[in-house]
Amino acid sequence: MQALKKLNPYFGKHKWLLIAGAFFVIISVIFKLFPALFIRNSFDAIAVIIENYRNGVAQDGNVSGELVRYGVYIIGAAVLQGIFMYFMRQTIVVMSRHIEFDLKNTVFEHYQRLTQKFYKNNSTGDLMNRISEDVSKVRMYVGPAIMYALNTGFTIILVISIMISVSPKLTLLTLIPLPFLAFLVYRVANLIHTRSRKVQEQLSELSTFAQESFSGARVIKAYHKSPWFGANFKAQAIEYRSVNERLFRVNATFQPLMILMVGISTLITIYVGGRLYFAGQVSAGNITEFIYYVNLLTWPIASIGWVTSLVQSADASMQRLDEFLKEQPEFSNGTHKPSTFEGRIEFKNVSFTYPNSGITALKDVSFTIEPGNSLGVLGKTGAGKSTIAALMVRQYDPTEGAILVDGVDIKNWDLPTLKSYLGWVPQEAFLFSDTIANNIAFGMDTMEIDAVKSAAMAAGVHENIMGFDKQYQTKVGERGITLSGGQKQRVSIARALIKSPKVIVLDDCLSAVDTETEEQILSNLKKATENLSGIIIAHRVSSVKHCQQIICLDQGVIIERGTPAELEAAGGHYADLISMQLEGQFEGS
Repeated sequence: MQALKKLNPYFGKHKWLLIAGAFFVIISVIFKLFPALFIRNSFDAIAVIIENYRNGVAQDGNVSGELVRYGVYIIGAAVLQGIFMYFMRQTIVVMSRHIEFDLKNTVFEHYQRLTQKFYKNNSTGDLMNRISEDVSKVRMYVGPAIMYALNTGFTIILVISIMISVSPKLTLLTLIPLPFLAFLVYRVANLIHTRSRKVQEQLSELSTFAQESFSGARVIKAYHKSPWFGANFKAQAIEYRSVNERLFRVNATFQPLMILMVGISTLITIYVGGRLYFAGQVSAGNITEFIYYVNLLTWPIASIGWVTSLVQSADASMQRLDEFLKEQPEFSNGTHKPSTFEGRIEFKNVSFTYPNSGITALKDVSFTIEPGNSLGVLGKTGAGKSTIAALMVRQYDPTEGAILVDGVDIKNWDLPTLKSYLGWVPQEAFLFSDTIANNIAFGMDTMEIDAVKSAAMAAGVHENIMGFDKQYQTKVGERGITLSGGQKQRVSIARALIKSPKVIVLDDCLSAVDTETEEQILSNLKKATENLSGIIIAHRVSSVKHCQQIICLDQGVIIERGTPAELEAAGGHYADLISMQLEGQFEGS
């Protein structure tokens, strides 16, 4: 239960709903007891009538009127009980929804604060499961579990107190089966919980398999693997049906079990109550009253096991949530918020080792980019090029050395302020399931279609967009699946340009376009980013030939640096790349 104590601040925030709910629980339980008293009085009245009839005693008053009066009282008590139960649910259940809302926001906001390392260590499915399934299980504790616990507690205390005041012996014997019922329901509830979890796990696997099948439909069809995927999906679906059947079999025992235990208690009440009646220790009304009480206690007693299972599940889920809420970002936000921005970037002896893999991606890298100038970064796959981009947009902090922006260590910058000056185009373009216009305007507070079109023109994708039926209102589908790789990259470039950034970082974002289109985009970019500082990372020499300076990386180390003309004349790595790529172009033609 330690993990559930973390919810106390949420209860404090919504304490008035909880207090009102507890009050309505007490009132509804009191009105729930009134019918038993009226039933007892009516049966006692009938018993007196029968006894007088046998003894030949004349009846006084209107007997039928008395019985009708008791019937009206019973109906009125039931109506008032229902009204206060409605108020009870409108307070406690509403409170649980408020806490669910607050908790989901807390978890989501915490997710937003965490850094790249966290997301590399945890799968998307697990993150989604914790903010949805685990929060839902916690809500079942703060809502239904608390509501039924209060209801059960007050009902048991009041009912058993009344029963003992009438006949302690009959009370003891009548209630003998109910603790067994609570224990059996507890065991059944645990079994239901275990099998429900297996159902959820299998449903998750089935959903994941289906999602991958839909996302990879083109690859599946290209390799003619549809029959294989169909057979596997059928196997997964059969397994899902199987675990569901095992759950239903357990559920099927729940209701008969309750009926059996209630039946045993009722038989004991009738048998023992009958003997006590003939002994003159209880009245006929007391027997019917006890039968009513037995039925009244059945669900509260049975719910003890169910509520216990809910609490256990909520505690386990809260532990899982707390694991993530205890995670802290690798670095904290700075406070530097300048009123002006020049765009001078300096890497000073920067080294970086990835925390997950232990791979050293950069070793003692130093360079300076003056305001308005651009740096080209070339190198083989794994040379450390993308790591420079990741450090520049502060997905990570350097293991050693420092990155200075306008002479201030990047660690001291206020991140929102810094990123408002940065335009970043990642290697893998990510588009949201939205319109092209909204994807381009993603970094803006408001969407202005003229600015969107200007950015698309600069990125060389405007003509492609105008070729679609809905043009800029075309929905790109999940992760931009309806667009080609080159189109996605260019939409991503337009998204960076529309911000009018002071520094632009292009991480090999032209790899999916041909050289002619690349030349057009670079020409447009040169005009659009004439006064911007830039880092252009690429495999192809043609992508960086317009830069004022170029560095060549190999295994995280700068092996060459200089202007394009200087490097070509030096006859080193850069010159070799030019030769190889020119040779490849001639062979391709």
